[in-house]
Amino acid sequence: MATFDHDAALARAGANVSGFWGRAAFLARRYPLGAAGLLLVVLFVVTAVFAPWIANRDPFTTNARASLAGPGGGYWLGADFMGRDMFSRIVYGARISLAVAAGATVLGFAIGIAIGLAGGYLGGWLDLATQRVMDIMQALPLLVMALVMAASLGPSLQNTIIAIAIALVPNVARVVRSSTLSLREQPFVEAARAAGLSELRIAVRHVLPNTMAPLIVLATAQLGSAILTEASLSFLGLGVPEPHPSWGRMLSESAAEYVRTAPWLVIFPGIAISLTVFGTNLLGDAVRDIFDPRERT
Repeated sequence: MATFDHDAALARAGANVSGFWGRAAFLARRYPLGAAGLLLVVLFVVTAVFAPWIANRDPFTTNARASLAGPGGGYWLGADFMGRDMFSRIVYGARISLAVAAGATVLGFAIGIAIGLAGGYLGGWLDLATQRVMDIMQALPLLVMALVMAASLGPSLQNTIIAIAIALVPNVARVVRSSTLSLREQPFVEAARAAGLSELRIAVRHVLPNTMAPLIVLATAQLGSAILTEASLSFLGLGVPEPHPSWGRMLSESAAEYVRTAPWLVIFPGIAISLTVFGTNLLGDAVRDIFDPRERT
C-alpha cells in the first residue's frame, strides 16, 4: 500500500530536508500560524512542568490583608478574595488544565480506537451494535455529554478526566472505523491473511498504524476542546474541585461578584484559557494541512 513520504513531499516543495532543523524551519515558514500555535502550546507545557520554579508564591496560601489586592507589587497579577496570589494560581492551573486535557484525550482515544477498529475490521453485529451506541452518544454535543457524565460521577480530578474522555470516544471511533473499512479491503491485508497471520495481529500491526495520520490531526483538534470543556465543567462546579487552582473555577468564583470591583480575577484566567485553546487550534489546523494532501499546494 502506498504511504505518504513526508521528506519526499518537502523535497518536491523545495525544502531543505537534510535534517530535523531544516524540516522544522521549512514548516515554520510555510505554516507560520501553526508555528505560533506550537510555541503557545510549548509555553504552557513548560509552565505546567516547571510550575514550582515559575510561581513566586504558594497558590494555596491565603492572606486576609491582601484580599482583592490589585496587580503589581508583591502580587504580579493581583490576589483573589481570599488573598491568594493569582499569578501562582494561573501557573499551577496550567498543570490542571493540561493534565485533564492530555489524560482525557489519551483515555478517550484508547477507547475510541478499540471500538472503531473492532467494529470496522470485524463488521457484522459488533459493528452494528457499537455504531448505534456511538449514534446515541453523538446526539449530544461534547459539553452536554461531559456535563451528564460529570454530574453522574461527581466532581474530582479523575472523574473530570473520565467524563471528558467518554465524550471524546464517538468522534475517535468514527474516524478509526471509516479508515478501517477501506483498509481491510487492501491487498496487503489479503497478503497477511495468506501468510497465516491472525486477525488480531493484522488489525493491530497492519491496519491500525495506517489510521494514525487522521488520528494525529483529530488529537490536536480535540485537545483544545478538552481544555475548554474542563474549564466549563469547573466553572459550573462539576469539574476539578477546590483546592486545585483550575482556571474555570477561578472564573466561577469571581465572575458574578467581583467582575466590576476586581476585573483582574476574570481577565487573567480568561486570557490563559483563550491562549491555550487558540494555540491548540492553530496547531491542529497546521497539522491537518500537513497530513491532508488535498490541503497541500
